[in-house]
Amino acid sequence: VTVTQRVMDCCLTVKNQTIDKSALVDYHRQTSGQGCSVDAMILVTRRKINLCVPADELWVVNVVKKVDEKKERCKNSKYRGRGCKDMKRAV
Repeated sequence: VTVTQRVMDCCLTVKNQTIDKSALVDYHRQTSGQGCSVDAMILVTRRKINLCVPADELWVVNVVKKVDEKKERCKNSKYRGRGCKDMKRAV
């Protein structure tokens, strides 16, 4: 029986600096106690750079909402708006 372990890539600190939402294509939440020691939102840029920010800040909540809206718009195959190519490449 072979057991594999997934290596966790955790944020060790967060930086509370606003980020241009147009540069973002994805995000995921890091929760302390689940392999990482800090609660954070990890924002992913078009260049696949992970940015660690505080998850509960209002600006982060707004950015995540905009990324979700952009993902939904880009799901529609007829929509070829600006930024959808980056969304598909990042996922």
